[in-house]
Amino acid sequence: MNNSAASRLARQVAFIAECDKLKEIFRQTINTQSRRAENDAEHSWAFALCVLVLAEHANEKIDVLRVLKMAIIHDLVEIDAGDTFAYDAKAAAQQHDREALAADRIFGLLPADQAKEFRALWDEFEARTTPEAKFAHACDRFQPMLLNARTEGGSWRAHGITLDRAQKRGAPVADGSQVLWEKIYEMLREAVAAGHLAPAATNS
Repeated sequence: MNNSAASRLARQVAFIAECDKLKEIFRQTINTQSRRAENDAEHSWAFALCVLVLAEHANEKIDVLRVLKMAIIHDLVEIDAGDTFAYDAKAAAQQHDREALAADRIFGLLPADQAKEFRALWDEFEARTTPEAKFAHACDRFQPMLLNARTEGGSWRAHGITLDRAQKRGAPVADGSQVLWEKIYEMLREAVAAGHLAPAATNS
């Protein structure tokens, strides 16, 4: 192996080792069996599984491999930026800025060509304008909704989330998959009926 190839491999290995930290970033959603907090690496795997299984339900024809790449890298920025709880509006206001700085550092560990590709994929995911990014977001939001539905309300109950807030969070799923949005709506109705999700808030 020449010096150039050795240097390239060293940067790739360093990136992979750095990404192991994703296993230590915990989310508010809980796993269906242990009921412990899910970590970001588990979420990314489950997100990718959703893409593989549910791709036929995308609103438009998609490049599945491109969506899978987004699934694997989309949360790597949380190694630096941390997980932002879906219903925390205050933290969400600065989320993109924090994550963009993290993307610069983390993807910058890679050789230049891969750094450019990964950053472009992350930016595409964030922008939500392509069919692939829209479906990626649909799966990214569907997965925690499914976990909450299968853990008697999970983080919904823990944080006092109401139906209207859950519906608002899930609504963008329809941009990537109307079918998955309808399934979420069904799960939300069932959760309210079972007492696992509070009814919509009403103005007094």
